[in-house]
Parts: sequence; structure tokens; C-alpha cells
Amino acid sequence: MPQGAARRIGPRRRLVVDLAATANLIGTLGKYLGVAALFPAAVALWYREPVWPFLLAGAITSGVGLILERASARSAGHVGVREGFLVVSLTMLLTAGFASLPYLFAGGEQLDHPLDAYLEGMSGFSTTGASVVTDYEGLSKSILMWRQFTQWLGGMGIIVLAVAILPRLRVGGRQMMESELPGPEVAGLPERIRETARMLWTLYVALTVLATLALASLGWLGIDERMTEYQALAHAFSTIPTGGFSTEPDSMAGFSPETQWIVALFMLLGGVNFMLLYRGLVRRRARLLARDEELRLYLALGLVASIAVTVQVWGYGIASGETAIRDGTFQAISVLTTTGYATADFALWPMLLLLTLFGLMFLGGSAGSTTGSVKIVRHLLVGKVLRRELDQTVSPEVVLPIRLNGSPVDERTLRAIAAFILLYIGFWVVGSAVIGIDSAISNVDLGTLDVMAVSASALGNGGPGFGITGPLASFAPLGDVSKVTMILLMWVGRLEIVPVVVLLTRNYWRR
Repeated sequence: MPQGAARRIGPRRRLVVDLAATANLIGTLGKYLGVAALFPAAVALWYREPVWPFLLAGAITSGVGLILERASARSAGHVGVREGFLVVSLTMLLTAGFASLPYLFAGGEQLDHPLDAYLEGMSGFSTTGASVVTDYEGLSKSILMWRQFTQWLGGMGIIVLAVAILPRLRVGGRQMMESELPGPEVAGLPERIRETARMLWTLYVALTVLATLALASLGWLGIDERMTEYQALAHAFSTIPTGGFSTEPDSMAGFSPETQWIVALFMLLGGVNFMLLYRGLVRRRARLLARDEELRLYLALGLVASIAVTVQVWGYGIASGETAIRDGTFQAISVLTTTGYATADFALWPMLLLLTLFGLMFLGGSAGSTTGSVKIVRHLLVGKVLRRELDQTVSPEVVLPIRLNGSPVDERTLRAIAAFILLYIGFWVVGSAVIGIDSAISNVDLGTLDVMAVSASALGNGGPGFGITGPLASFAPLGDVSKVTMILLMWVGRLEIVPVVVLLTRNYWRR
């Protein structure tokens, strides 16, 4: 028999992903996730609003999760790295579905369409902040709080909580942590994932409480009468995870200058590596903060961006004095950290200002933060690689390892960064093309920059775009194809692209 024929009739490639273990873990996550519906149910009780949409959504999620867990328990094996990719990807899709259930059950014309409700749910759990809501007064306080709460859960809560309460997530749990705390690597994580999860969870809750008290105090002191306890908690829920949902149609524009400065500060904190924050603040190792190259570049870019936007806002006569400084600083930090809050309708700003904000959409915050987009550390390392290439062009014989905070960076990590950036640009271009074509067919009024901004904002989990999708507008006018594209971009972007793309390869499933 010819050798080629022997290869063709060789052993069949077998499935190497344990689907039963994947289903079992997803079921367990769903079982616990449904409990989250109790919080908005309590809010509904407090304001004497219908409770059943939240209780039913929680019961369905926990019930389906329990059934899935029990049905796959006997055949489930070990959750390894392969299963971790699948669990992370599917969990994000399912949690978005869970978030959409109260919108569908509560009724109303704004979120009664399944696609719109799912987009709102995906936007919440991916901490994007893109919304199809047009009439905020038409939504109950409990539904509005649910929108805010989904962002808080999506920021770090779901994955960290799952790792903390499910000790069996050792390898798989670590993989999930690295996907939810994106970046080239999460350096120095303790081997005990449960301990790490508790540390991050504690810091996350502490920052949320601190932000809530800081905002509520403005209302108590009479500085900002609109900042009630409800508003303080709601906006803390979307500020710390750099989400951007607001309970108000004008985002942060109607609140006092003091409120806007406090929110800007916590947005900036939300863009810092949480492990670095924990070590620097909780363990009082401030030297780590000062020595971290990514943090220094992040703060420097935030300062430069704030000055650049402020100068233009003042120069174009949009605002002057403290207002110009505040609007410029707030908007630069909001876009840099992919939060999406606004103190002004920047969709109406001149083209040069829009281009400045558009460029900031591709930066993001630190690795290990809740921000989206490319991340500062990747830009930092790419810059170092480019510098090395220039140096070696002059002196080819010189060996120049790339270092980050004094430690050498593995070449494999550098290749992974290059691959990620190429994939990121590819998804953004394809997303822009699809949204642009669909908008033209659907006769939606989106310009070229508007289309590119929508795609960049969805992929980078940044929230509002330009034009009719600006910060004080809505994504409701977009066609169904554009909305589906946005959902996919938010999903892929939140999971750092690779865990999703890996699922499309043949080697992932068989060997």
C-alpha cells in the first residue's frame, strides 16, 4: 500500500475537550449566578415595584444551571486549560442571556425585543456601556439598578467569585482568571487561586464602598442634591468596573462638578492593575506602584490626553476655565479607561477633538484592570520591541532582551502580543465594514468615522460612539445586523479575542 494511502486511513483524530466537564462547570456557575437576582428584587421591594421579573430570571438561571450540573456530574472529568477556554467563552454568552431576562419579563417597548435585551445584557456584563435605552424615565428604578449591577458583576465579580467558591477550579480557574484579568500575563499570582480571588474580591468591594460613600456624602452635605444614596450606589456599580451605564439620560452631565471629579478619580483607579493596587495600598508596598513601568505610562498618557483634550475644548470655545479643564480631563479619562461616561455631548465636538478621542479608544488601561481595549502594557512592550529593532539595525551583533520592570520578557509573550494586536485590528476592520454596509442598507445616518468608532467602542468595551450613537444618544437606531455585530465584538473584546478564536481551530477540538 502506498505510504500516502496509509496516512489517509490512519487513526481518526479524537475529541480532546471534555464537554461533560465543561457543561458541569457552566451549570455550577449558572446555579450560583441566579442568586444575583435577589439584589434587584430587594430594590424592587423597597420601591414597591414588581419583583417577579427578577425572581423568575434568577430561578430560571439557577434551575437550568442545577439541571446541567446534575446531568453531567457522572461523566464529568477534570477541567483543564482546553475546557477553561470553552467555559470562559460560553459563560459570557450565558450570563448576557441571564442579564436580558428581567428586561424581557418587565415588559415595555424599549427592551421587549430579544435582540435589544440581549445587547443590553452583553453590554452590561462585558462592562461596555453601550445602550439601546432611549427613555430612562420609562424604566423602573429596579431595572435601572439591575443594569448598573450587571456591570459590577461583569467587571470582576463573576469570575473571581466563581474561583473563590469553587476550589476545583485549579488549572481551569487560573485560565479563567487570566482571561478576566487580561494582559500578556498576570505576574506573581499566588498559586492558591482561592486566596488570590479573595484578595481581588475584597479590594473590589472596598473600592465600591468607598466610591459609594464619597458620592453619597455630596448629597448628604447638600453639594449635589441629585446624588441620592440610590444614585451613589448605582454609579459606583458602573464606575469601579469602568462600565459607563448611568441611570440618567445625560450620563454625568447633570451632576455637580464635585461629583464629576470624584467619578474621574475612581475611573482612573479602575484602570490600574488590581493586584498592583492590592500590594501597593493594602500591603503598603508603595515602592511597587512607583516602580511599575505600565502604571507610570498609564498615568502619563492620562495626563497628556487630559491636557490635549482640555486645550482643544478651551481653544474651540466649547468651555473655558474650570469647566474646560473638568470636561477635558473627565472625557479623556473616560475614553482612556473605556468607561464611557460623559459630562458633555462630545459627539457634537469638532473633528480634531473626535479624532483625539478616537485614538484614545485603542489604548485602554492596565493589564489586570477592568478596562478593555489593547491595554497599556502591550503598547509599552511593542514600543520596546520597535526600539530594539532599530538598535539592532545599527548594531546587529548586540543581544538586547526586552525587560518589563527589570525582568526579561519571554519572546513567546512578545509574539503573542503581536498576534493579539493583529487580531484586534482585524476584528475592528471587519466589524467596521459590516456595520458600515448594514447602516448603508438600513439607511442609518452614520458617517465613516462614526462607523469606525462604533466598532472600536464595542470591541474595546468602551461604550458610546459618535454621531447618533454618541454619549447622550442610543444604539437603538442601528439595524439588527449591526447590533449582532456589536454583541460579537463586545463578547470577543471582553475575553481578549484569543479564548474565542482558539475555539475555531481544529487542533483545539481534536488531535
